[in-house]
Amino acid sequence: MANYLPILIYLIAVIGFAAVSIILPHLVAPRRPTRVKDMPYESGMDPVGDARKPFDIKFYLIAILFLVFDIELLFVYPWAVSLLAPDGVPQAFRPAVLAVLLVLMATLGLAYMVAYCKGVFDWRRK
Repeated sequence: MANYLPILIYLIAVIGFAAVSIILPHLVAPRRPTRVKDMPYESGMDPVGDARKPFDIKFYLIAILFLVFDIELLFVYPWAVSLLAPDGVPQAFRPAVLAVLLVLMATLGLAYMVAYCKGVFDWRRK
């Protein structure tokens, strides 16, 4: 049980901090309710009308492009780190790995250019 004492103390401290953080603002914060403050917050849009209004397709395209370029980073960063590590990519394989990475970058560059030509990044175009 003595081994778990620091964990128990930490758990009590975390629960205490959470409780104080939740209760203290209710005790000391000024209360001046207005009609605007009582409205639900809906991602920066006024909550009027139908909630099932379809989103513009550009929101989804930007999200997909973000995921594509985020996944690219998952491939590029470990390659860059292992290139400098002494026990990383062997010297004989570095040209092949670089070629594969350049093909990946070219493919992503092509995808970026296609998205740009289609007007994905132009929010004013209808």
